[in-house]
Amino acid sequence: MRETVIELKNLSVHFDGRPVLNKVDLSVREGECLVLVGPSGQGKTTLLKTMAGLVDPQDGELRIKNENLQTTNSAKRLELIRSMGMLFQKNALFDSLTCAENIAFPLRETTKLSEELIQKKVEQFLEAVGLSHAGGLFPSEISGGMQKRLGIARALALRPSLIFYDDPTAGLDPITSKKIIELILKMKTEDRSTVVAVTNDMRRAYQMADRIAYVGDGEVLVTGNPQQTKDCAD
Repeated sequence: MRETVIELKNLSVHFDGRPVLNKVDLSVREGECLVLVGPSGQGKTTLLKTMAGLVDPQDGELRIKNENLQTTNSAKRLELIRSMGMLFQKNALFDSLTCAENIAFPLRETTKLSEELIQKKVEQFLEAVGLSHAGGLFPSEISGGMQKRLGIARALALRPSLIFYDDPTAGLDPITSKKIIELILKMKTEDRSTVVAVTNDMRRAYQMADRIAYVGDGEVLVTGNPQQTKDCAD
């Protein structure tokens, strides 16, 4: 049985007194890909950001690798946060930095690696996402699909064991979307990481998920693997 790396117990999140997540119980196992689906504005991204420690719940408990993220000491919390990577919906790239500099940024800010080793890692990640030719270009000079691949490379730069993707194929055509998910799954296999992703595209959910969870009306319902979810939809 694989270890539970994320556990939500009776967790609630309110914004301006309005419940967005209400008494959610959910767990994510090591090495799996859990995909969150559901109507827009119903809490998928809030749930993702809560799991990543970016949104604090008002009630309940969030445990990462068996540590309570709210009550653990600051050093342990930082260690847990650094074991995570995140691709934001709009990629959150630095427009004033080149593609290579975007990947190098977290390595320079959070590690003591030499500049030579950082450059080597940057080259490896650019190659891994098919952007070896684009290292000197700025985000505005590459396509939306390339920006998404760059965002994935930066999210993985610190080799996190736990990765969050917020709608990684938003705004992309079906062919590019399929390739992005293939890349995510390839990197997941290579790093043996655990993935939680949000998507509004059920085709991509079925492509990438080990399990699917429906988020709506403040609640979370795990519908099972892709085939079980399709059976529920039928």
